[in-house]
Amino acid sequence: MTDDTDRHAAKMAKKKAARDKIMATKTDEKGLVIVHTGKGKGKSSAAFGMIFRCIAHEMPCAVVQFIKGGMSTGERDLILSRFSDVCQFHTMGEGFTWETQDRTRDTEMAQAAWEKAKELIRDPEIRMVLLDEINIALRYEYLDIKEVVAFLREEKPEMTHVVLTGRNAHEDLIEAADLVTEMELVKHPFRSGIKAQRGVEF
Repeated sequence: MTDDTDRHAAKMAKKKAARDKIMATKTDEKGLVIVHTGKGKGKSSAAFGMIFRCIAHEMPCAVVQFIKGGMSTGERDLILSRFSDVCQFHTMGEGFTWETQDRTRDTEMAQAAWEKAKELIRDPEIRMVLLDEINIALRYEYLDIKEVVAFLREEKPEMTHVVLTGRNAHEDLIEAADLVTEMELVKHPFRSGIKAQRGVEF
């Protein structure tokens, strides 16, 4: 047992030394463009996790929801009731596209959401802006992907983080991003007849 313990300690010490050497080279900071996409669950959930980290660090932040309507969700209700002094929350959509069935109206709402997003991103006091489900608006061409990418590259303040969520992220957005995570669907209770549930989906 002692030999195993010693070997493990030596292995971990070697790993720590290698890790410390790598970490010593990582000294820069910048505002990141972060994309959460893929068919799996967790894109918005992970993004809201970062928003709550900002809130915990008292870093001003904001959320713009592009698709989801005004339904009550845990994160929205909590932010509006407890943390509205640190985090602005704007629900700009009127529901999923298959519910509204009105392309003109959806486009107008997406454009209004994008104008609000640009206003928030330009504000140097705001450290993180979450653009929830913007990838859906881009996929249906309610917004111009070239305009969105150009804005992120040319007008986003240097230290502002922008998080963009939703399935089917455009390849131009993926190319422009600093961090991209694709949520892979392995198994989902919806396929077994289980509906969206409080505390899990909303």
